Amino acid sequence: MAKITRIKTSDSPRNNKPAKAKETEGKKVFILFRPFVALGRYLRDSWREIRQVRWPNRKATWKMVLAVFVYTALFVAIISLLDLFFTWLFSLIIK
Repeated sequence: MAKITRIKTSDSPRNNKPAKAKETEGKKVFILFRPFVALGRYLRDSWREIRQVRWPNRKATWKMVLAVFVYTALFVAIISLLDLFFTWLFSLIIK
């Protein structure tokens, strides 16, 4: 049976303020401390986002690493062949 969760949209039904206005409410910060407050808010929000990431397991990680190696080897081969071809072509033109 699937679990149904309810998303809470606001703290109370009477709270009609936008989310941005709600965030900026609070104590006024001295102007010299504002960059540090903003940095702290950024780090806190970044940490919250990182916690929500679904990290791949070991098997999926190795599959992706292998795919990167295969595509890298493929493109190295293609570029090397193109380099040899153009070297040969220009050596014919110059002679």
